[in-house]
Amino acid sequence: MDKLELIQKLEDIEWEDFEVKEAKSEIPKNAWESVGAFSNTAGGWLIFGVTKKGKEYEILGVNNPEKIECDFLTTLRNGKFNRVLQVTSKKFVFGPKTVLAFYIPQMSGRDKPIYFNSKINTFIRTGSGDQRATDEEIDSMYRNSSFDKKDAELTKYTIKDLDKETISRYRTFLKNIDPEHRFNSLSTEKLLVKLRTIDKKKVIVGGLLMFGTEKTITRFMADFRIDYLEIKGTSYEDGQNRYNYRLPLQKNVFEYYFAIIEKLLKHIEIPFKLKGNFRDENQPQVVAIREALVNMLMHTDYFSNAKPRIRVFTDRIEFFNPGALPKNLKYILSQDFSLPRNSTMAHIFRTVQLSENIGAGFHKMINGWKSHYGTEPEIEGDFDYYKIVFRFGDGVKDRVKDGVKLSDNQQKILSLIFENKAITRQELAEKIGINVRNVDKNLNKLKERGLLSRSGSDKSGHWEIVDLNNRE
Repeated sequence: MDKLELIQKLEDIEWEDFEVKEAKSEIPKNAWESVGAFSNTAGGWLIFGVTKKGKEYEILGVNNPEKIECDFLTTLRNGKFNRVLQVTSKKFVFGPKTVLAFYIPQMSGRDKPIYFNSKINTFIRTGSGDQRATDEEIDSMYRNSSFDKKDAELTKYTIKDLDKETISRYRTFLKNIDPEHRFNSLSTEKLLVKLRTIDKKKVIVGGLLMFGTEKTITRFMADFRIDYLEIKGTSYEDGQNRYNYRLPLQKNVFEYYFAIIEKLLKHIEIPFKLKGNFRDENQPQVVAIREALVNMLMHTDYFSNAKPRIRVFTDRIEFFNPGALPKNLKYILSQDFSLPRNSTMAHIFRTVQLSENIGAGFHKMINGWKSHYGTEPEIEGDFDYYKIVFRFGDGVKDRVKDGVKLSDNQQKILSLIFENKAITRQELAEKIGINVRNVDKNLNKLKERGLLSRSGSDKSGHWEIVDLNNRE
């Protein structure tokens, strides 16, 4: 029988991943490898009494199912593994043949790695097989087990090793976003203490990565980098070069944030909208991308050999994060669960209102992107990474308000007028790259739609943009 036929026979199992073992008269030794692999990865079913040859399965049955089941469950509880494992068992009877099925759940990140006898016997699932975990993969599991503690460790560095320009930029940003915030009146040292960047006169890991100088961070972590790549096409193969832009190295995480968000916002649609007397730059799709970026920065495992990476293709934006989520996504969304890997960085970002709690952040990513582009972000991951893909889809390009759509040139005209109400037709033509006649045509269309009006003469007057949100 093939895989589908076997699944149909064992029809009351929800199949995620499974491994079959002959186990006719005894538990095979490599069964323990599968138990550990399922525990360390995404869980799965271990089936005794079935053999596989090529793509074909054959039910052989287990000779003494009661004894095999008892021995297997007892072994999982008697110290063979470094953690007590609780599994679900099922029995299937096909005439004279009995098949045993054991569901091995994925263990919590705090309990990994799971291994038998010694750490060298740590296994993971790759595809449909068991593989011995590498030292890097085992180290990643240990870092996950102390999920919110690594970035709070003390370093040997002091406030002198932090970048003054970055701290000044942070302070300015905080004053602009929240002029009344109590931190604004603090000295630099007291501010850094409040931000949990300094403890006992020493800079902690998260604070160093956020505010450190390039020289200091490189001493602490020689391969520190956050990758941002722009690829002209839907894959590397589409373009003549592997990428057509790669972000230069930045001093620290906070500087990476501003350098990357400036690039990202050029690749998403931001229709011209007014919010009161100001242009609305905080639209849902913008919030979604900002949340994804900050989520990656405060959730990355910076000690992994893999590096956090953003790739911008013509049809999508991908965020790759070395470091697993603390819980499965369904639980995070249903419970608004929040446990950032780098809690110090999370606190620093939240103080300047650049981030939500992780659960609320995912809701904003999903709902914000879908509200504009009509597609939900794709989120996947494993024990040592997760990835979020934002596809552009058909979108609702150039929307100003329900039923009102603008061309690219009309949006550019509104944007330029918003910045300078006294701008002339000739200046509009030069900045947009079209002739004055086309400018006049677009201006007339905007006035016909009630989006734009002119006050005063052509020489001394100015333009007025109509706020659609307040228009009767």
